[in-house]
Parts: sequence; C-alpha cells; structure tokens
Amino acid sequence: MDNKKAFHSGYICVVGRPNVGKSTLINLLLGQKIAAVSPRPQTTQRVQLGILSDEDSQMIFMDTPGIHKPLSKLGEAMNEAAIETISDADSVLWIVDISVKPNAEDEISAERIKAGGPQEKVIMVLNKCDLVNPNQLSENENFYKKLLTGAKRMAVSCRSGEGIPELMTELKSRLPEGPAFYDPDQITDLYEREIAVDLIRESLLKNLDDEIPHAIAVRIEEYKDRSETNSYINATLLLDRESHKGIVIGKGGEMIKKISSDARREIEKLTGRKIYLELRVKVMKNWRNDENLLRQMGIAKSA
Repeated sequence: MDNKKAFHSGYICVVGRPNVGKSTLINLLLGQKIAAVSPRPQTTQRVQLGILSDEDSQMIFMDTPGIHKPLSKLGEAMNEAAIETISDADSVLWIVDISVKPNAEDEISAERIKAGGPQEKVIMVLNKCDLVNPNQLSENENFYKKLLTGAKRMAVSCRSGEGIPELMTELKSRLPEGPAFYDPDQITDLYEREIAVDLIRESLLKNLDDEIPHAIAVRIEEYKDRSETNSYINATLLLDRESHKGIVIGKGGEMIKKISSDARREIEKLTGRKIYLELRVKVMKNWRNDENLLRQMGIAKSA
C-alpha cells in the first residue's frame, strides 16, 4: 500500500491598490527578497512569480501591479496584468491597509475581484494591523467587509510578522492536489536582468521626489557575466521630460551615483556576484503611452 502523502500545488494571485504591501508580503512569505519594495506606489509594473516549495506542496505567488485609475497606456497595461491573474488563480490574496478606511482604489480592486470569480477563493489580508487598536481594526474591517462580503478576513503585519504563520497555514490548506510546476530550487520566473530593472526602479523611487520616478523607464542595454563572480550591467533611464534630467543626474552627478550605488548593492545581494552598474539618462517624451516600448519592456502584452 502506498502511504506517500499527496502533493499539492497552486497559483495565488496577490492584488490590491498601490502601496498596501503586496511585494513586502511576498518577500516575507518566501523568506527572501525577490520583489522590489519602496514607500512609493506602483513599484511593481508587471506580474512576477514568487515560488515557495516544500516536501509536499508548491505555492506560486503572483505579485501584481497595484490596481488604480489609469492615466496612461502604462497604467492601463498594469491594471490589465493584475486583473487577468485573478480569474486564473486558485486563491486570491486581497491586501488592504487596515489602518485606514477603504478609498476609491480599494473599491475598484473589490469590483475587479468580484468579476474574477467566486469570493470564496479570496482571503482579505488586513495588513498593518499593528498600527491600529482593536476598536479601530474592527471598525475599519467592517468597511472592507462591505466591499467583499464573501471573503475570509485575516489580520497580519508585514512589519512585525503577526498573523503570517496563520496565513501560510490557511493558504496551504487551500492548495489543490497536483504536481509541482517549477523546480523546487526556483524562487521566481524572472531572469536576473529583469530583476535588475525592478531594483533600479526601487532605487529611483527611494531617492527621487514625488512623481518623478513614475516618469522614468528603465531599459537594460547590456547584461553580461564577465566571470562566475562578476557581472556588467548597462542601463538607460528614459525620462519623459527634459526638466527632470538635471534632477536625476544631480549636482556634479551625485544623485545618479547614489541611485546606481543603492541599486548595485541590492542586485549584488540577490545575485551573490560583484556588479558593475553603468546608468545613463535619455529623454523620450511620452514614453508611458508608447505601446511598442511598453511591449519591449514586458509591461504591455504583445499584439
């Protein structure tokens, strides 16, 4: 008689409005950084997989761009990428910021989730529960509950780790029986050059003010392994305004040096190799509405 335990696997879509902690949660669940994170919204521009395997299961998390009201072709492509994953997923994690009441983008997210399938497959993750007292949590939870009545609700804190073990147990219990889709040692579907793009964007978001980073595209021109321990990356920062060029470069080139240094450090942590990163700046007006460029960057779907 075969007593071998059945294997379970499934896709878990992680959705929500910008800057509620989607990428932070995935990095926490995986136990290592694979997704760019910053205090600014819209750090994630495309769907990225985070793969967590153990002896009897494999969870494939789909980190999606924040659902928002789009103002450009870029925004439309980001929304489309997030929405498409909802109907394909076995489970959906809807991340909300429980420290505040729902806003218009939370309402948009709820409507998209409803259109993507049964609410029973949704877990509403009440993130930042450590920032509110029990009364505030209960009050805000009722507001979110009205947006999606059929979802299970679980309070967590990505900062303290509160509720994370319980969330993992719940997710694992929902996995359908099936084979592993990826090698157990694989943690993401992106290549290192694609992750480098995200980490350069993360550095832009951390070092520049307000909306300037969202007007910048990162294009890798060359990614070359010079040896087993050294890699060379040449990337172009595409700006949509001439007036931003001086800000990105900074006085005496100090800002672009800081952006490059911070990004290089994060890429080295991820790859375990010494990185030489060269950044240059180019103005390409209205790039956010250039569908060909968005397809080349892997943000918009191919025609």
